[in-house]
Amino acid sequence: MKFRNNGNYEVNILQLQSINPSIKALAVIILVLCLSFVFDPVTPFILWLLVLAVTFILGKVKLKRWLFFFFPFFILAFGYIWTTVVFSQPPAEIRTVTLVQLGPVVITDYGLSIGLALGFRVLCFSCLSLLFIMTTDPIKFILSLTQQCKMPPKIAYGILAGYRFLPLLKDELQIIRHAHKVRGVNRMQGFRGKIEAKIKCIIPLLASAIRKAERTAIAMESKGFTGSRNRTFFHKVTVCRHDWFFLCLMVGLFFVSLFISVLLGTFRGIGSL
Repeated sequence: MKFRNNGNYEVNILQLQSINPSIKALAVIILVLCLSFVFDPVTPFILWLLVLAVTFILGKVKLKRWLFFFFPFFILAFGYIWTTVVFSQPPAEIRTVTLVQLGPVVITDYGLSIGLALGFRVLCFSCLSLLFIMTTDPIKFILSLTQQCKMPPKIAYGILAGYRFLPLLKDELQIIRHAHKVRGVNRMQGFRGKIEAKIKCIIPLLASAIRKAERTAIAMESKGFTGSRNRTFFHKVTVCRHDWFFLCLMVGLFFVSLFISVLLGTFRGIGSL
């Protein structure tokens, strides 16, 4: 996105939606792999905050929609923290400090540290995934895999066609349900009636999907989708300087969080467990 400031020149603002999807996926994979070798709570916590800042500042993601998808991961992370804090058993050679003791439940500093490390890693992984999913066009991602990652066009366009089928199948299912309702097919009550009603929708939905798949295959063959790699593209996805800048930015966020953790003396790698 570009805008003019008080001068006569234009300033470029990086937006996550404009980043090449393959480069964006590469950045997410690198951060996930790097974070897998870190096992202290401070490093993933700082990285989580930085990823949140990048998502909402550069991605222009709606907070309500983001929270809707993030809430299940938050519950999962809380479960990791709780079970690890309560049930973890530290090695005999490690001296621990008891923080809270409620009957047979003993919470130590070792269990709390391990639980927070696992929980924040889950939150960080989920935020990286949501950053990619909510700022990436699936069609552009498939085209990028074909053009930059050299994925076979037969596989790429097959995935793209399947993705396009999902809303069509949803509409087809709704039509089948309305047709059954008009003919009085789905009038059985109770749990068994609901199960039988769903089973009766499977066969016509499968038949409709097969017909659509055959027509799509014939149309793709008639337009030259033979699976050859030497083909031209109407929509070209390129890799620009701001794509590499985004990759360096995301990797730099990890090293910033790592540096802060080392500076605070809390860094612990997975080999130190």
